Amino acid sequence: MTRTAFYTGSFDPLTNGHLDVIASGAGLCDRMVIAIGVHPGKTPLFSAEERAAMIREACGDVLEALGVRLEVATFSGLAVEAAAAAGATIILRGLRDGTDFDYEMQMAGMNAAMRPQIQTVFLPASPIVRHITATLVRQIAGMGGDVSGFVPEGVAAALARKFREKQGR
Repeated sequence: MTRTAFYTGSFDPLTNGHLDVIASGAGLCDRMVIAIGVHPGKTPLFSAEERAAMIREACGDVLEALGVRLEVATFSGLAVEAAAAAGATIILRGLRDGTDFDYEMQMAGMNAAMRPQIQTVFLPASPIVRHITATLVRQIAGMGGDVSGFVPEGVAAALARKFREKQGR
């Protein structure tokens, strides 16, 4: 029986914090669906297609080496419903601090009430990535700062290109 884990986020951009959760979660499944949340009211820096390509580039070989099949999907409704549609039995959630824990506990409770067959698994962030957020990475990159310590190499290059384009260079 295939164990499918479902990991959601905006991944705008994919960070080393996300990779930490993905690597930790790989030991729990045979198939991992990384699901990009797409919301019509939000304007992300990267398109869903660009984010999916960055995820595949950064995670594909690593997960394959661990014997985990990677799928990248998008969703716009409830994450728990998207997880069910993907055949997941696990929803992965990363925790950086107590604030994340409080919020994620509420979400896990609601998801369990809607889909009791899907377990939420909390994965604590490694100390080295605990401070990383996609929002801060975008802000630093947008101001010309070096984000290479916070994101995979391909993502750092994509951020540099994106902000050069925005500045017309």
